[in-house]
Amino acid sequence: MNAIHGLDGRVWLGAAIDFSLLLYYNVLQKEGFFMTISVRLNDNDAMLFRKYAEMNGISMSELVRRAVLERIEDDFDMKCYEKAMKEYRENPETFTLDEVEKELGLA
Repeated sequence: MNAIHGLDGRVWLGAAIDFSLLLYYNVLQKEGFFMTISVRLNDNDAMLFRKYAEMNGISMSELVRRAVLERIEDDFDMKCYEKAMKEYRENPETFTLDEVEKELGLA
């Protein structure tokens, strides 16, 4: 059985793992190690990820971090849009920028 030593000092025991198919994403904070995420990829996806990271001069961890953060931001933006559209459908009154500035005493 192979042992894997984590950054947090824990030892993980398990069957042989093909490390070329795993990505380790480490989130570091001031206090130190926070989290590790493993992603299993087939050979084609792993090569695509590696080439894209190399092409952009970033690590695999940074590639995954950016992609996940971008997805979270996109989902959040979509939820805000859906909420705003629901509110607009319920009350379609709108105001021009000039009207808003005047109301706020900015004009």
